[in-house]
Amino acid sequence: MTQTAWAHLPNAKHIDWVIASLKENPKKWTAANNAARVAAYDTAWEAVYNAARDAARDAARNAAYNAAFLAACNAANNAARGVAYYAAWGTIVALIAYDDCAYMVESEVGELKIIAAFGDQRAILLLPACIVYNETKELV
Repeated sequence: MTQTAWAHLPNAKHIDWVIASLKENPKKWTAANNAARVAAYDTAWEAVYNAARDAARDAARNAAYNAAFLAACNAANNAARGVAYYAAWGTIVALIAYDDCAYMVESEVGELKIIAAFGDQRAILLLPACIVYNETKELV
């Protein structure tokens, strides 16, 4: 198996799943994004992206973050385009920025919707992944 640029990250298994799932099920990602889309999504995406960028400023993580982020996003971009890509990209950014959020992907959709409704940026961005995960019930 080829070693990825993000293999060292705590959420690597979930990032791998996002990319594989996106390749296999781009229509599910598009549908999940449409089902999960809320007014706060753009704000959450920007905040999580900024958090990831700020984390990258830490000299110890800068090189690893840039390699992981660019490689994962390029892999997602190669897997699909359009709405599905952006839903997966938001998921990847959240998984890189927050080491402790992978459990949300495997949560129950209803529970994550409640957390997202309270404005949790991680939950908002991971909701499409949670929907896809619950439809496939496995990390590919």
